[in-house]
Parts: sequence; C-alpha cells; structure tokens
Amino acid sequence: MSEQSWWERPYEDLRVECREASGRHVAVVTFDLPQRRNSMSEAMTASWVRLVAALREAPDLAAVVVTGEGSAFNAGGDLSWIVSEPDAQVADLRRRMLAFYRSWLSIKTLEVPVIAAVNGHAIGAGFALALACDIRYVAETARLGVPFTSLGLHPGMATTWSLPNVAGAAVARDLLLTGRIVTGAEAVGLGLASLAVPADEVLDRAVEAAERVAAAAPIATRLTVTALRDGGHASYEDALQWEGLAQAVTLATEDLHEGIAAAAAKRAPTFHGR
Repeated sequence: MSEQSWWERPYEDLRVECREASGRHVAVVTFDLPQRRNSMSEAMTASWVRLVAALREAPDLAAVVVTGEGSAFNAGGDLSWIVSEPDAQVADLRRRMLAFYRSWLSIKTLEVPVIAAVNGHAIGAGFALALACDIRYVAETARLGVPFTSLGLHPGMATTWSLPNVAGAAVARDLLLTGRIVTGAEAVGLGLASLAVPADEVLDRAVEAAERVAAAAPIATRLTVTALRDGGHASYEDALQWEGLAQAVTLATEDLHEGIAAAAAKRAPTFHGR
C-alpha cells in the first residue's frame, strides 16, 4: 500500500485540503475547533507538527493558506493547564513553552510562501502565528492583538521579535505594552496586514494570491522567500551578495528561458522548477 499524501492523512482539530493551481499544489489548512474559537489544543498542536513535517517533503507544493473555521482565526494557546498546575517550576515551564513555540513556528521552516487568511479574531499566540506567515489578509471586522501583559504574562511565540519586524518598533511597543486590540481595517494602516476585506472574502482572496504564487517560477519564488524571511538581509551589501548569487542561479534555469519566451509571445508561462 502506498503512503498517504499529506492531504489524505488524518488530522485532529485541523482540516487540510489540496487545491490544484498551475499544475502544482496549494495547501489550505483550516483550524477546526470553532467551539473553542480555534484555540491551540494539544491535538491541534500535534496535528500541526505532523502536517508541517509532511509539507516540508511535498515536492509539488507551491504555497500554503491558513485560516479558521467559524468566526475566529485562532484564539491562541489554551492556558487552563496553568491554573491546574500552580506549583510548576520555572525550568519545567520554560521547556514546555519553548516546545510549544517551536511546534507552531515550525511553519517558518517551509520554503514556500505561507498566507494567513485571518477570517476573524486572532489573539495572543493566534496572532503570533499570523505574524509568522509571509502574507496576511484579514477580515475588516477581525480583532487582532497580543494582550499578554494584561493577563500577567510576558509576550511569547517570538512576538517581541516578529511584531517589530512586521510593523516597526513603535507599533510593537504600542500593542505589546498596552495590550490594545485593533481591527482588521486598522491593521493595514499599521503595516500588520496587506489587505482587509469583508470576512466572507478573505479566504478567496488568499487562495487567489496562492494561485498567483503557483503560477510563478518555483526556484525563483523559493529563493525570494529565503531572502525576505526573518527580517531580510542584515545590510545593503549582504543583499547585493545574496542577489548576485540567487539571480545567477535563476539565470541558469530552464524556467528563465520559458519566462522570457512566454513574455515575448504574450502567453502565460509554464514553469517546471528546473
């Protein structure tokens, strides 16, 4: 019996769909625990880790779209266990939190663009996950925030790095220190998202973006993802050195010649990732 494809495997508290686009695959991942506002249950976390590991090995994967079922995108971590373990030691808590962070932020190990279709509220770790994605499209009415300190918590899930990286230091200090919640409509102006649309349009717009990615040259796209991730290059010179090498790599591909020929013929290119 052949091994199941990533979209055929069983997942708990997650739904996974494979869509075809330009001969490649787009993964549409839906948090599926609406009765708990899609908060990160243990089962969902385990499913997420298995899925990301499978997607890393998927040869035809072009992009990933992440969204939520119902009215929420993701309400973040389930903190009920903290109340039930009041005598837990700092060292044990640290190990547990690092494992949790790394499980969810493993999405950053994928070499293809990840698009967050934030259909509704994204709070705490749920918003941190959206910040870990490459692109964010949000519902105008979504509520977004990292109110960790209002719960007595230091921020987690790398938000003290990702928020300044995405939206700048001033916005990061505002949201992390005041804990204020912003709407999806406001998020675009703050640089937290690229696009705000009605909630029932968010997923469609994100999938359309993924389809545009799928139609582009795979090698060039993956190298561009690498260039832009984690704050981009450390300096102007680093950017020049990277681009001199990466552009040379793409100049040596068959896809480059197909792209030039397609542009000259005024037709859509057909890329093969070589």
